[in-house]
Amino acid sequence: MKRMKNLVKSAALVAGLFISTQLVNAQQKIGHINFGDIISGTTEFKAAQDQLKTLQDGKTKELQDMYAEYQKQQTAANDKARNRSEANKETVDAELNTLMTQLRELEGRIQDIQRVAQEEVGKKQEELYQPIEKKVMTAVNDVAKSKGYAYVFDISSTNIPYFGGGDDLTAEIKTKLGISATTAPATPAPATPAKK
Repeated sequence: MKRMKNLVKSAALVAGLFISTQLVNAQQKIGHINFGDIISGTTEFKAAQDQLKTLQDGKTKELQDMYAEYQKQQTAANDKARNRSEANKETVDAELNTLMTQLRELEGRIQDIQRVAQEEVGKKQEELYQPIEKKVMTAVNDVAKSKGYAYVFDISSTNIPYFGGGDDLTAEIKTKLGISATTAPATPAPATPAKK
């Protein structure tokens, strides 16, 4: 939902900028960058991905252990129900009620831990990516100002159906940040963090 809002805002911004560029002096320089490519090339991004993977793996292991316990208790309840007879009906029914209550409680805890884990990973992602985005944006601003660009568009997240000009500043930004222009991300980025 947040990504969709950002996309709509970006599209409106691009449309407004294209209209305004027609009204301004034709001498203004226009450039573009691939923000996602720049971000994913930073050493900080790779380190952030490693930290997030470690966090996610830990949360996944915790949930898997709880789910294994849930399945174990569910199997015990099923076995008890299968061995129910007229002779042990009252005892088994009481035990089954206790087991079912425990299963519901465990299921609720699993859902709570899953929700909390998603929130923690999201917060950690924002905490790790925000400084990286700020660093890259500072480099973009520095390069654009030093080269006299009036506009720099991000082609990785903005819907620009056509552009017939402008300079690609991605390599210059990477150089400013010390990123090799030929360096590809070690692992493909699942999603480019939204710029703030």
